[in-house]
Amino acid sequence: MVSEIIVAVLSLVGTLCGSYFANRKSTALISYRIEQLEKKVEKHNNIIERTCLLEEKMKVANHRIDDLENAVAGR
Repeated sequence: MVSEIIVAVLSLVGTLCGSYFANRKSTALISYRIEQLEKKVEKHNNIIERTCLLEEKMKVANHRIDDLENAVAGR
């Protein structure tokens, strides 16, 4: 009877340790992958930000060109 209890306790400890280490490894992997995704999103956001800024600059330049063309045509 005592040996069965010892075996059951050892089985419980083994199961708990296995679950703990598997969870720990899984959590570390998920954390790493989320970190990599955050880096990709940051790069993407920077590109979008620069693209929008360039579009604004192009609009301003086009308006200036139109103004200059109108000024020359109006002479």
